[in-house]
Amino acid sequence: MIKRILVADDEESIRFVLSKALRKSGYSVDLADNGGKALELLDSKNYDLAILDIKMPELSGLDILDRVKEVNPDLLVIIMTAEANMKNAVEAMKRGAYDYLTKPFDLEALDAILERALRAKEMTLQVEALREQLGDRYLLERGIVGNSSAMSEVYKTIGKVAPSDMTVLIQGESGTGKELIARAIHYNSKRLIKPFITVNCAAIPKDLLESELFGHERGAFTGATQRKVGKFEQADEGTIFLDEIGDMPLDLQAKILRVLQEREITRVGGDKSISVNVRIIAATNQDIKELVDERRFREDLFYRLNVIPITLLPLRERRDDIPLLADHFIKSTCAELCISGKSFDRKAIELLEKHSWPGNVRELENSIKRAVILSPDPVLTVGDFPDAANEKCSLSKDGKEYSLEAIVDMKLRASLCGVAKMEHGDIYDMVIAQVERPLISFVLEQAKGNQLRAADILGINRNTLRKKIRELGIETGKRENKKSR
Repeated sequence: MIKRILVADDEESIRFVLSKALRKSGYSVDLADNGGKALELLDSKNYDLAILDIKMPELSGLDILDRVKEVNPDLLVIIMTAEANMKNAVEAMKRGAYDYLTKPFDLEALDAILERALRAKEMTLQVEALREQLGDRYLLERGIVGNSSAMSEVYKTIGKVAPSDMTVLIQGESGTGKELIARAIHYNSKRLIKPFITVNCAAIPKDLLESELFGHERGAFTGATQRKVGKFEQADEGTIFLDEIGDMPLDLQAKILRVLQEREITRVGGDKSISVNVRIIAATNQDIKELVDERRFREDLFYRLNVIPITLLPLRERRDDIPLLADHFIKSTCAELCISGKSFDRKAIELLEKHSWPGNVRELENSIKRAVILSPDPVLTVGDFPDAANEKCSLSKDGKEYSLEAIVDMKLRASLCGVAKMEHGDIYDMVIAQVERPLISFVLEQAKGNQLRAADILGINRNTLRKKIRELGIETGKRENKKSR
């Protein structure tokens, strides 16, 4: 498609030269000899770019720029002037001009500027189109699900920070989705179609991390048989995600600080500075302020990284999101495995909501995937989640830990299916046997071995307590008070 350009200048010679050169380059050109006519044309036609002189009759180029940006902020504007002074340049760029030219200018230089400007506009349109296609689907498809107040704040921050190039520091426990948030920021930014490069600073040996980040020259060290391009160069014009940056050695932290300040890197074994245009997003599962206090993390780097902080709460602190996450994971797993949809019964959801999920969202996802694969039933029950045990009520059976709900459910299902008979008193005996000994031991310890006091706390007869101590083989040791015998 032919690009349409408006040239507005009160000098006829400028209009003639520019129109001839631009048409020769394949552009469609309209001309205006004053600011008023230029504004009329801009209001009545769609242009890809406008070249405006600063000083013109009726309206100046800067006045037109102000009005155009109000109604068509995407229009590219190049300002021309015969007065080469910093004030004009700064003012033009501040008001939203794409570039600034001083007369007389080289036509080849102008052609290069136009090509760069129009290519940038096309890229912006591509990014916007892709962003519309992705929309909220990216967040959903990647498992970033939740409508809790905490997650709502995270979504708001992503929306605010994504369009900019500001550095972001994401903090949260393992499994909370730090990389997913970093990717969401990247894929909602103007760098969308450029690389997103991930580096796990904790997974790479310290002596190799510098080479991995910055690359190396041939012969830089033993085994460096050829030049290697590092992650920062690979991420040029895109985003680099420095995961677990709290584990980065102090000497490398200083070099990361230089990249943030100078936007330059130097390969290992090299002496040439290489410019890099990257956005940095960092993440850690550690308390980075504590690391700073312990002098294990540079304070100046912390403040450079912490421009936009995002804190992801552990799943146990946003339990309202568990049903939504569970529903998302069961549907995505069934779709991935091409099996008919499964669901949860009410008690299973209640169990998932109660569990503390030390592995956070990642653990929940893996538990649901495992249950979907292993369970032959269309409805998942508490028995399908043996690892989701309530820490205050877990039982050992066959060498494994189960929640009380899971034990009852497994017994009930076995009975209903005719697989095994429900053994009378089996669960009761199991619970009592596993709870009684630690309970009596704990109370005796708190009573400093005084059996009379312990029996009183337990609400049982002292002789019954002594019998239990003997039957369960509980050691009272020296803490036993002889007067209580």
